[in-house]
Amino acid sequence: MWIILLLLAVAGFQGLSMLVSRNRLAHFDASIIDAVQGWENDTLTAIAKVLAKVGSSAVIIPALLVLAVVLYIVLKHRKELVLLIGGMLGSTLLNDALKPIYRRARPDIHRIVEEQGYSYPSGQSMAAFTFYFLVTYLLWRHLPNRGWRIALLAFSFMMIVSIGLSRVYLGVHYPSDVLAGYWVSACWVTLCIRLFRQWAPLRR
Repeated sequence: MWIILLLLAVAGFQGLSMLVSRNRLAHFDASIIDAVQGWENDTLTAIAKVLAKVGSSAVIIPALLVLAVVLYIVLKHRKELVLLIGGMLGSTLLNDALKPIYRRARPDIHRIVEEQGYSYPSGQSMAAFTFYFLVTYLLWRHLPNRGWRIALLAFSFMMIVSIGLSRVYLGVHYPSDVLAGYWVSACWVTLCIRLFRQWAPLRR
C-alpha cells in the first residue's frame, strides 16, 4: 500500500511540475508574491534575512551535527544517525538532481537579496522540511509529555512554513517552488522513514 501512495505522491509532484513548465500557475504565483511582498517593512526584512541564514547550509549542517551528537552520545540511539544523515544528504542530492531537469529561472521581480542557480524546487524549503520533520520524528518519543510534543510539532511546523515564506518575501523563489520543495521532501522523508522502520529491527 505504501508503495502505491508513494507513486501517487511522485505523480502529484510531476503534475505540479507540468503546470509550472506550462506556466499554468503564473496567476497563483503572482497573487501570493503580491500578498507576501506587500507586507514588506524593515522588521520583516530583518526577520526574513535571519530565516534565510537559518535555512542555509551554514546553520543546517552544524545543527545536524549537534543533533547527531545528541542521538549518538546522550540518547544512545546510533542507528538513527543513518536516518538523519542519510535523509538530509539524500534531500540535498535530490534537489541538485531536480533543478537542472526543470531549469526554472528565479523570479524576475523585486528582490531584497540575490541568489544564483535555478529556482525549482526550492532547496532551502526542501532542507527545512526534511530537517525539521526528521527532528520531530526522532525526538518525539523522548519527550516527557504531550505538552512538549505539541511544542516540538508547533516549532517544526513554524520553522518549515516561515523559511518557505521568507524565500518568497525575499524575492528569490516563486510560491510554487516552495510548494514543490515541500512536496518532494514529504515523499522523500516518507520513504526514508518507511525503509528505516523496516531496517531498524534487524539491527537490534
